[in-house]
Parts: sequence; C-alpha cells; structure tokens
Amino acid sequence: MSRASLDKKPHEVASMFDGIAAKYDITNDVISLGQDRRWRRATVAAVNPVPGELILDLAAGTGTSSEPFETAGAHVVPCDFSVGMLTVGKERRPDLPFVAGDATQLPFADNTFDAATISFGLRNVVDTEKALSELLRVVRPGGRVVIAEFSTPTWKPFRTLYSDVFMKGLPVVAGWVTRDPGSYDYLVESIATWPNQQVLAQLMQGAGWRSVGYRNLSGGIVALHRGIKP
Repeated sequence: MSRASLDKKPHEVASMFDGIAAKYDITNDVISLGQDRRWRRATVAAVNPVPGELILDLAAGTGTSSEPFETAGAHVVPCDFSVGMLTVGKERRPDLPFVAGDATQLPFADNTFDAATISFGLRNVVDTEKALSELLRVVRPGGRVVIAEFSTPTWKPFRTLYSDVFMKGLPVVAGWVTRDPGSYDYLVESIATWPNQQVLAQLMQGAGWRSVGYRNLSGGIVALHRGIKP
C-alpha cells in the first residue's frame, strides 16, 4: 500500500518532522487532551516488556515512547528517520541508543529483536507493506509486534463529530503551539486516508504476521494491533 497519494516524498516528510521536533511532545499532549499518555501506557502493556529483552521502538521520535521499556528493564533501541527528532531526543535522553533508520530498509540484521513497536508512525511510511515486512524480518521467530495508530471511530455519530470538528480544528491548535500549521495539515490528511482496523490487520497478515488482533482505544480514535512472528 503506497502512501504516495499524500503528495510528499520521504525526505519531505522527514524535513517536516525536523521542523517540529522541539515542540513535538508538548503538541501531542495538547491536541490529544492528554490522551497520548494513556495510549502510550496501553502500548507498553501490549508489548509486555520483559527485563533483558531487546525491543525496537520504530518512529520513536524524541524517545518519549522508548523510556517506559528501559524503565521496565528491557533494552530499547529508538529508531527514527527524522534527524531533527533524533537530535532533540539525544539531548534530552543521552542514555538511549538512538539510531537513524528508514522503516522500509531497517539498518538491523535478521531476527535481532524480541519485540518491535511503532506508535503513530506507520501511516507516515511511504510503503506500509514493506515496513510491515521489515519489522517481521528484524524480529526473531516467536517475537511480537505492536502497532499503535490512529484509526476509525466505531460509533457513527462520534465518527462524524471526530472528522468534521476535531480533525478540522487540529491544525489550528497545533499551529498555535508549533507556529507551523502546515505540518499538521499533512498529518490530518494522513489520518483521514489511513485504512481502518480490519484493513490494517489484513495487511499485517499479508506481510507474514500471525495471531493478528487489535483493540480500540478512545472509541476507535486509536487502535492497537498485535502480531506474532511464526
């Protein structure tokens, strides 16, 4: 599944994230009304890190999503394609081993990680199927993947409110925080064109993941997908 319909090349998306890196975490907190913290906790619980495990945190940004895995005693590798995000992350969290990497060509050997996770980043990858296949490649047999991503609200009246009110207001609020509203115009479009829960589960199965399942958070605004490498 190509994301070329969004009319941005990978380097343009990376540059966009470079530009908002310094205020990225606080912006997420503001536009989600603090729900992003709950979503991160749910993601960590779904990964269920075990002390000593090696975990890939893809699209880690500044490393906010990586810290809980380190706290749990696992070894986490935060990876992102935005140098700006990595730079801010390294300044704030110098103890984490940040790695620059493209989700469609991960710079890791086969069967490296016990688990992999990607939060709110898969929809920004130019080729979803390739990224899912790369995650499968770098996870060991029996290892797991957890994907947290914006999805489709399940209740129709709420879905209408979400798309007609919240999504239209998001760039305005985000622009006020970051002084860069154009970036969040793109992010809104990327959410609107992202496949629903069932389609993403099918894409995961097509990439080779097994025992694929998902659960909705916040009424389906976000969905957590999980799979196991056979």
